[in-house]
Amino acid sequence: MSALLQIENLQVTFNTRHGQVTALDSVSLSVNAGETLGVVGESGCGKSITALSVMGLIPMPPGRIAGGSIRLNGEELVGASDARLRGLRGSEVAMIFQEPMTSLNPVFSIGDQIAEAIMLHQNVSYDQAFKDAVALLDRVGIPSPDRRARDYPHQLSGGMRQRVMIAMAVSCRPKVLIADEPTTALDVTVQAQIFDLLNEIQRDFGAAIVLITHDMGAISEMADRVAVMYAGRVIEEASADQVLDSPQHPYARGLIDCIPVLGKQETELREIPGVVPPLHMLGQGCAFKARCAHARPRCGVEKPLLRNHGAHPVACHGAEEGWV
Repeated sequence: MSALLQIENLQVTFNTRHGQVTALDSVSLSVNAGETLGVVGESGCGKSITALSVMGLIPMPPGRIAGGSIRLNGEELVGASDARLRGLRGSEVAMIFQEPMTSLNPVFSIGDQIAEAIMLHQNVSYDQAFKDAVALLDRVGIPSPDRRARDYPHQLSGGMRQRVMIAMAVSCRPKVLIADEPTTALDVTVQAQIFDLLNEIQRDFGAAIVLITHDMGAISEMADRVAVMYAGRVIEEASADQVLDSPQHPYARGLIDCIPVLGKQETELREIPGVVPPLHMLGQGCAFKARCAHARPRCGVEKPLLRNHGAHPVACHGAEEGWV
């Protein structure tokens, strides 16, 4: 099966006060129709930059796609005109942003904003678009959708605003839906409702979903396959079961070890020591070496490549040589 979204060797750089830094280093990902790909990692690992690259929303300058390919349903997006990218956004690929309060326009009603997205990609009148917007609000579980369509973003709760973002994203039935931390700052009950809604929409529309998150619990709930990112690179990729049950990279193991276990008494939550290094300070070798309990001299001088070392691809010298 050919992938709906295929990213190959994507490189993105930014000009900064420290000089040019590489935000994405040879990132390759793919997702098929009806599949959910989870992209997981700490803040600063490159998850959102990958999503913005697909959407054609990298600010240029200071950013630049320096190499690689992004193909949507076989069409190359790298180098595509702004007009073509605007035509694809919403109709073929859509994104649910991390914070709906900064993504929704505070001076327009909810219904008007969804209707605008519909009119942009479909040849319908405003009245029909608004009627479709009300139907979408009902579809995503917002009560009294006729009344809520005339409300403004500040009049809705966080969970309802996120549902509005989902309604807007699926208004033109895109083939690929990118969800960037869709449940950040929501309570656990609302999180579960949002995940159920995304699953339901995927079943109905057959969309491919790219779920960007730092939450391994969300990965276990939603993802078919998982790509673990660190410092702008994919360092492990496999099915969700493989990554959750037998992670090969020490960083992936650390992420899973940080998940609290119900009924297990621990004096304190576990954590991965240290922080993701600034991109301009990565240096040679493995970017995770300073935080890794298994690091050896080779890790400091040679960058590990994403290769099959047993069950699935992993970028780790220790996995390659058997000492992790």
